[in-house]
Amino acid sequence: MPVLQTDKAGFLLDGRPFRLLSGGLHYFRVHPGQWADRLRKARLMGLNTVETYVPWNLHQPRPDTFRLDGGLDLPRFVELAAAEGLHVLLRPGPYICAEWEGGGLPSWLLAEPDIRLRSRDPRFLAAVDDYLARLLTPLRPHLASQGGPILAVQVENEYGAYGDDTAYLEHLADSLRRCGVDVPLFTCDQPVDLERGALPGVLATANFGSRSAHHLAALRAQRPEGPLMTSEFWIGWFDRWGAHHVVRDADTAARELDELLATGASVNFYMFHGGTNFGFTNGANDKGTYRPTVTSYDYDSPLDEAGDPTAKYTAFRDVIAKYAPVPGEPVPAPGPKLALPALVLTESAELLPHAAALSPSTVESRRPLTMEELEQDFGFVLYETTLPVRGPALLEIEQVRDRAQVFVDGQPVGVLEREQHEHALAFAVPRAGSVLTVLVENQGRVNYGQGIHDRKGLLGKVLLDGVELAGWTNRPLPLADPAGIPFAPTTATPVGPAFHRAVFDVDDTADTFLHLDGWTKGNAWINGFPLGRYWSRGPQRSLYVPAPVLRSGPNELVVLELHAGHRARTVAFRATPDLGPTEE
Repeated sequence: MPVLQTDKAGFLLDGRPFRLLSGGLHYFRVHPGQWADRLRKARLMGLNTVETYVPWNLHQPRPDTFRLDGGLDLPRFVELAAAEGLHVLLRPGPYICAEWEGGGLPSWLLAEPDIRLRSRDPRFLAAVDDYLARLLTPLRPHLASQGGPILAVQVENEYGAYGDDTAYLEHLADSLRRCGVDVPLFTCDQPVDLERGALPGVLATANFGSRSAHHLAALRAQRPEGPLMTSEFWIGWFDRWGAHHVVRDADTAARELDELLATGASVNFYMFHGGTNFGFTNGANDKGTYRPTVTSYDYDSPLDEAGDPTAKYTAFRDVIAKYAPVPGEPVPAPGPKLALPALVLTESAELLPHAAALSPSTVESRRPLTMEELEQDFGFVLYETTLPVRGPALLEIEQVRDRAQVFVDGQPVGVLEREQHEHALAFAVPRAGSVLTVLVENQGRVNYGQGIHDRKGLLGKVLLDGVELAGWTNRPLPLADPAGIPFAPTTATPVGPAFHRAVFDVDDTADTFLHLDGWTKGNAWINGFPLGRYWSRGPQRSLYVPAPVLRSGPNELVVLELHAGHRARTVAFRATPDLGPTEE
């Protein structure tokens, strides 16, 4: 592979003028069995490059553990891109935002109570240096300087919106160089933050979604020489629970792209293909009110969540063809989809009575421990203590992170939501010595702004009638895989959180969408693969099921319903998604 260079006018590749036509494609949001398909469709739209973030929190779930396997096999993803004739832009963080849990920063960093993330805090820098060494050593053969497809590597991510410590950015750039990164480095920031996030000697790029000529002129005013590029050309947006599904008109986005390319600038679409926040990996925002992101990361992209071309795909392909060669092959047809008759989940197991089967270890403490103190990344924590009095009582929790379901002697008495700024709950205690149980869900660590220091669980004091409750049992429930749950046939509707199970047969596997009409809130798994969260709050009302998750013959569906749920306990597998209503 030729090496990318810059001169006063722009990019050079193998000594010839070159324009990056790139699209965001996050390998960790796509089933690895579908990587090759998505990369092929990137090439067919006219792209010559793909861009990906790297989620530190998945690759290094614990300080002494590093993963590059399965859906995290980044070297394989890069090799598949090269096989398709595509270059790669690598954005390793350490912080990535991406509407991803914690912006990609591992939760174990927050076990240090006073750590300062994205700073020169020695504890943070030591962890970053270790991460980059573990990540980049196996990736070094894939750098363009070594004959691989990785043309350039990003330093941090939109740092100008967070801080202005140039020495911090210099440390990261030096760390990348020490790890053998000898291809060009670049930074990206929104136009108003360019100077705060820039690094001398490193290419500065801008992020925006409209007024391309205006923003690129501002970039040129600050950088009189060198390539013009937008590292995130926003052609869609993400969704949050309780809002509308966000879409952007394809023709409008195409006109903006035409304006951008007419300036001679390079571009990276954010996103080309969004994918899915499988499992518990969605992030959240908090600008005074906590707002978690939904499971789908469709992003109204040229390829939809199932990898099918949209109107944007064709519109963008036509614009690109005005400025660069586009493959003569036709626009790919949508992939096959699976629809099945309604399925009844006939087996159940209540969560609270079977918590020990899900997580046998508990920790005793005077006060509730955070997830980070319990060395837990995702999922739930089950807290228990005894209540010393009977009769009417007021429970007050200093901070709920993020959603607490409260039970007394196993009976639900209420819910406290961080999103609603709720801290207090009144209920009747039937007897002295009753057991207070609090099931707390991490709905996604904040991924943007100062709120990234987002510890989960019950934080601060827990009071009953003004007196602090002490003597807690903490049980981590990461729920990475619901295997081991003792299911049994049942016709009764559980009162509290419960797992429900069904086995269904498939002749020929294909993508499908799980619709949970009538269910309230929870998670779903197929054959142990975590599809993600559902919530009747919407807008999203279906979960994408990748074809490689299914198998010919029997398949297992498990649904965790956190509330009383659907009395009929039926679900549907349909050929089309429901991402919710859009704003008029």
